[in-house]
Amino acid sequence: MGASRTCRPGIRGLNGSVERGHVHTSDIYLYSACTALPGPPVDNAALARRFGLGALWEQWADTFIGTRSRYLAICLDTGEISHTLADLGETAARRALSAVGLLPGAVDVVVMGTATPDALMPATVNMIADRLGMNHLPTYQLQSGCAGAIGALDVAYQALLTGRHETALVVGGDVGVKHYDFSLDLAALPPEQQVNALLFGVGAGAAVLGTQPAPGAPRIRRLFVEFTGLGRPPGQVVEWFGQADRGSGRPGGAEDYKAIEELVPAMAGQILRALLDDLDWKQGELDFLLPPQLSGRMSERIARELAVPEARLVSCVHETGNNGNALVFHQLERLLPQMSSGDRAIAIAVESSKWIKAGLALEAE
Repeated sequence: MGASRTCRPGIRGLNGSVERGHVHTSDIYLYSACTALPGPPVDNAALARRFGLGALWEQWADTFIGTRSRYLAICLDTGEISHTLADLGETAARRALSAVGLLPGAVDVVVMGTATPDALMPATVNMIADRLGMNHLPTYQLQSGCAGAIGALDVAYQALLTGRHETALVVGGDVGVKHYDFSLDLAALPPEQQVNALLFGVGAGAAVLGTQPAPGAPRIRRLFVEFTGLGRPPGQVVEWFGQADRGSGRPGGAEDYKAIEELVPAMAGQILRALLDDLDWKQGELDFLLPPQLSGRMSERIARELAVPEARLVSCVHETGNNGNALVFHQLERLLPQMSSGDRAIAIAVESSKWIKAGLALEAE
């Protein structure tokens, strides 16, 4: 399918595969995280050429947004879509399973998070499961923005804690290009619509979770998902048009970037403090920080404001663009090979569509 990026392996058991056996319901481990991107990357210069925006726009994009490239799953010249979410999700899932020596039949439950499923029905998670040859197992799909990846991990985590399942596959990703009209004059659009062309990209990721400890697999210490949007206007809206309303004239998507700039850093700090306090960790004891990945500049700003200089920053948005529910998997893919015994990591995600806070804490044992 032409998806780029090779998987960075997670762990293997002593015999080269994840071992199965007695369920320890209090401990859940992250075995692997892998991703898939449609190539080649589209840099700011390519966008500027395609939409006739000029060198000043390209310079503005580099300076104020800080995202240098993204992957679009569409040909800018023809408008033809090259990859679906099921295409990318299947690739990421196969890589994540292969990294730990598991066949799809060893998976007990599948959970997916996405804001842009390929169709309202059937659910994309079921299309991926079908392609993987899976059957007779529970599957779940969460409709969510950037916090959906951690939400999907949380659902899988809770399913494993019941003791009825041993291995979970979690998939997340977004392919939002079908929501954009590439025939529009981008320069003439209002800023809340124009910024979407810069920020957002396409991608998918997958992770394998399990109940058995294995060499190199960090333990999931906490998962945190909290809706905090009561009374707050949405920071982002993505429409889904049917036959009756597709001529309504409403834009396919819009974003209140000013509200996001104001609220997301503060919410990120709240997530970090909640996880540290709950685990009784000190800020200076954090080895890795995976900040929200809205844009290159915003991620850098949030990381500075979180004030954990001892922690190594794990970021990807400069190269991948904001690809929604794939982002946490891209960060985890970079993180796992770096973790050593005793290392602690926290990942933070904020969904601005209706303001959801999410976080993940890992500890290598």
